Amino acid sequence: MFSFCSDPSTLDTFRWFSCYLTNGVHMLFYQSFLTVGLLLAIAAPLSLAIGFAAATASRAHNLPARVVGKTYTAMVRGVPDIVFFLFFVLVLDQGIEYLRHIITCPDWDEPIRQGANFLVCDAARTPQGNAPQWVHEAYNFGLATFTYAIVFGAFCGNVLYGAMNAVPKPQLETAAAYGMSQRQVFWHILVPQMWIYALPGLSNIWMILIKATPLLFLLGIEDIVYWAREIGGSRNSRFAYPHPDWRFWYFLGLLVFYLCFTRVSEIVLARLTRRLSRGQATAGGEALRKAAA
Repeated sequence: MFSFCSDPSTLDTFRWFSCYLTNGVHMLFYQSFLTVGLLLAIAAPLSLAIGFAAATASRAHNLPARVVGKTYTAMVRGVPDIVFFLFFVLVLDQGIEYLRHIITCPDWDEPIRQGANFLVCDAARTPQGNAPQWVHEAYNFGLATFTYAIVFGAFCGNVLYGAMNAVPKPQLETAAAYGMSQRQVFWHILVPQMWIYALPGLSNIWMILIKATPLLFLLGIEDIVYWAREIGGSRNSRFAYPHPDWRFWYFLGLLVFYLCFTRVSEIVLARLTRRLSRGQATAGGEALRKAAA
């Protein structure tokens, strides 16, 4: 903040906005964009990894693995996202505290579940009550990120399962006829070729993941939606620069931000699709071959 910002009532319009947009509250608002970016940077590859494991399990010859993979994708995809987010975060948090309670307080003789209350010993509290604020925020963010990965991992698993089945079987049979093991066929033939079939579905999941980031607000994370509501709607002296209800403009800014973000994603995904289509026996690969000829 600038040195002339000590008394907002004496500032002209330009200086008032220069102070208003650089105060500490707005710095937290700007920082929340990094929170959303960090969520996407962690949740997207983690969702893809979980989805790949689920798709592989769904194709396994082992019956228990196949049941686990298909049950996971069907169950998570069948529950509304907001319900799963609110439920799973609570279950995960209590599950962590329960495991720590068993390890750190083996002599505890009271019931943990007492009506609507979930009681564990103080040593099992996660994080500890005297922990710094950043530890609490990091813990909550970790729970939220893992929940996002579990939810969108199920959608990725369904897409990758279909992509694996779309790879022409004669290619797999030819590789096996040349003496390649089942593992070699999977990693050297099936996996490299499935991505072009999976990319359209994964692109849609990426877009949905971007659109789902405002759900962080419901999980107690101070994201861009939280700060847009808090700053834009302040009509009192809670902040140093009171103003009328400006939530319309803040949410309009978020609309522009998400539209630009998704547009950049479309451009990147289109280029990736063209790159993966080269040499493939798909409509995209055939179009590239004809264009080169």
